[in-house]
Amino acid sequence: MNPLPLRPLAALILTACIGAPLPALAALGFDEAQRLAREQAPSLQMQQHLLAGAQAAQPAAATLPDPRLSLGVDNLPLSGPDRLNLDRDFMTMTRIGLMQDVPNRAKREARSAGAGARVERERAMLAVVQLNVQREAGLAWLAVHFAEQRVARLDDLARENRLLLDTLNARVAAGTAMPVDSTMARQDALMLADRRDELQRDIAKARATLRRWIGPRADEPLEGAPPSAALDADEVRAGLHRHAEIAPYQAMQAMARAEVAEMDAEQQGDWGWEVVYSRRGPQYPDMVSFLVRMDLTWQKAQRQQPLIAAKLKEAQRIEAEREETLRKHAEEVEMQLAELAAMDRMRTRIERETLPLAAERVTLATAAYQSARGDLAAVLAARREAIEARLRLIDLDNQRAALRVRLTTLIAE
Repeated sequence: MNPLPLRPLAALILTACIGAPLPALAALGFDEAQRLAREQAPSLQMQQHLLAGAQAAQPAAATLPDPRLSLGVDNLPLSGPDRLNLDRDFMTMTRIGLMQDVPNRAKREARSAGAGARVERERAMLAVVQLNVQREAGLAWLAVHFAEQRVARLDDLARENRLLLDTLNARVAAGTAMPVDSTMARQDALMLADRRDELQRDIAKARATLRRWIGPRADEPLEGAPPSAALDADEVRAGLHRHAEIAPYQAMQAMARAEVAEMDAEQQGDWGWEVVYSRRGPQYPDMVSFLVRMDLTWQKAQRQQPLIAAKLKEAQRIEAEREETLRKHAEEVEMQLAELAAMDRMRTRIERETLPLAAERVTLATAAYQSARGDLAAVLAARREAIEARLRLIDLDNQRAALRVRLTTLIAE
């Protein structure tokens, strides 16, 4: 086959591909990162399996134990003319029996209540894990977003520094600037390069954390801004009793009450029955036996009651742990609200006063240097302080956004 006729077709395809617009790169927003974390985080899947396991085991809690089948021989002769014979002696019987243990109703109801409470505990824990996953994915997204903002600020300063170096080289050549000025500018550029490498490291670490929660899409470029939802401190305080990590304690207390009820039911004792069919020789009639067994709980003070007391203490421990957890979270919330209020004031002050003053200082230092009344060191110091103020503003925005995420992911919907 002659390949030459295919060349015009290949050329047309290549031309079409070059002229076609490139597909847009996927971008990752804050809400999308949280959604992916809720769908893909392994820790959430682990808790879902625990809940499914508790739900699967729930029907078995109140079910009677499996019956038992017994097979045997009674009164088999071991000596004499009927030795090891199954049908000559009138007392020899082959038997088959069916036995069933029956825990008392109160115990079965307590076990069923405990299994239901265990399901509710795992369901509450699922809500806790879901909030944790959502929170951590959001915090990782914020870390990447603000680290990239810091890099962008440093890149702006690096571009200004390159323009300054170009100007300085011309001025040094013209004799209007000292060679040491060029040296200082290059040293400043090296410091900026070091800072940029540190920020690139922070971005890589934040991306790694985000990848833990959402998988390979963590490497996509970010889009959008962080959430700017208003936060009402009074509403946060009022909803503290609905904190997600408090919810499992209600189910845990129900589990403890069910265990107390089960131990109390032990005082009533269990019972069981057995039916036995016995077959003898053909010259003798077959026989049926029926037995009923009951537990005699005559050592309640030494056996059941100490166990009941131990389970009651466990229920009291759970209540005390719930109160301790509630107080701990109340302390954390108050500290976070105080920190957020302080950072809000600091940000307003930086934006309204610090940044204009820093810009004014840069302007004055630059004008003095250009008019030969100042030196380059003052210009570089003023520019460094200005960029530090802007980086400080980005840091505050990062911390404020992170606190808002933490305070808005306390209660499961």
